[in-house]
Amino acid sequence: METYAERCAGIDIGKANVKVCIRVPSRRAGQRRSEVRTFATTTRALLAMRDWFLQEQVTLVGMESTGQCWRPVYYLLEDVLECWLINPQHIKVVPGRKSDVSDAAWIAQLVEHGLVRPSFVPPPPIRRLRDLTRFRSSLVHDRTRQVQRLHDLLEDAGIKLSLVATDILGVSGRAMVAALIAGQRDPEQLADLALGKLKKKNAALIEALTGRFDEHHGFLAQMMLDQIDNLNAAIDRLDTKIQTALEPYRDLEKRLITIPGVGTRAAEVIIAETGGDMSRFPTPGHLSSWAGLCPGNNESAGKHFSGRTRSGNAWLCGMLGDCATAAARTKNTYIAERHRRLQRRRGRKRAKVATSRTILESAWWVMRHDVDYQDLGPEHFLTRTLNPARRAHRLVSELRALGYDVPALTTPPRTLPT
Repeated sequence: METYAERCAGIDIGKANVKVCIRVPSRRAGQRRSEVRTFATTTRALLAMRDWFLQEQVTLVGMESTGQCWRPVYYLLEDVLECWLINPQHIKVVPGRKSDVSDAAWIAQLVEHGLVRPSFVPPPPIRRLRDLTRFRSSLVHDRTRQVQRLHDLLEDAGIKLSLVATDILGVSGRAMVAALIAGQRDPEQLADLALGKLKKKNAALIEALTGRFDEHHGFLAQMMLDQIDNLNAAIDRLDTKIQTALEPYRDLEKRLITIPGVGTRAAEVIIAETGGDMSRFPTPGHLSSWAGLCPGNNESAGKHFSGRTRSGNAWLCGMLGDCATAAARTKNTYIAERHRRLQRRRGRKRAKVATSRTILESAWWVMRHDVDYQDLGPEHFLTRTLNPARRAHRLVSELRALGYDVPALTTPPRTLPT
């Protein structure tokens, strides 16, 4: 078998130690030499491993993606060696021969002959941006959980504020909750705190604010509000830090926002997760496959089995799902029309996944060619995939089959906008 790397190494990564196997040319002509060593995962031990690689003139190192344990090993080696992070599903060894040493040797052999493909690991600036956007997403989820707990607490106290106010933490809702915590129990005085359009719902507010809110509920509600305020402050700090880290990608962010359904936060996540450099993804299909938005290909003996999408980048797919929901509500756009057509035929969930892929592939074109998004318009399917004259004659035939008296078409169909 052809040799891809003359001097390479394979690393089986654990939390406490790593097993390392190097494969280099032997002194005997035409033969290879393997050597296995064990190193701790402390920085001092990993530096000793790196020195050993340099001494043996290793040029390529492959390692399995194992939780978060691969990060310190990869980050110490990437500056001096070419490192491949390998998907564990691509390097399964023969059953019955499973051990850490055999895993390291197997990885070294796969890398030696180039039988595996490295996973995408972004450069350090993008990795730092990823950490910021992912942490912000986690904090937003935590804030949502606290708000839901506050909803449940008010329900427990018989306060039905959420039935009248759209947001119980808006200006009016927050004032009413704060008054309840302070000891105010009169529903009429609580309803007088309403502002704006909520003032017109005074009678409904009085009814909704009549409950059995007591000191116990007030104590818990105050703790929840404090948690929400702390999370809001932390999210604001992260937003400021993200804006600073995104300064080199400001033009790219503005172009991504031109895609229907993609807002500022979505553009930030797309840049952070993909790196903004599409040279790593030759086609939009490669990017969709990496993200986990492609249908599965599962065929055996001429039979097609489940084609469900595989697990991909959960942070990116989650944000694209929100973008797909927002894009489906837009007016007079190609993406919204495509979503409606797919939803009629394939259902809501499949349409959402397909729309997410459409948005991601549109982002590939925007990032690859540095251009704004050009919408094809809702009439694209009529002008490009259907013949208007044939469709008109078919509809006339269907009406006649139903018993309607429809005259023959004499005027040519109008030209639809392209």
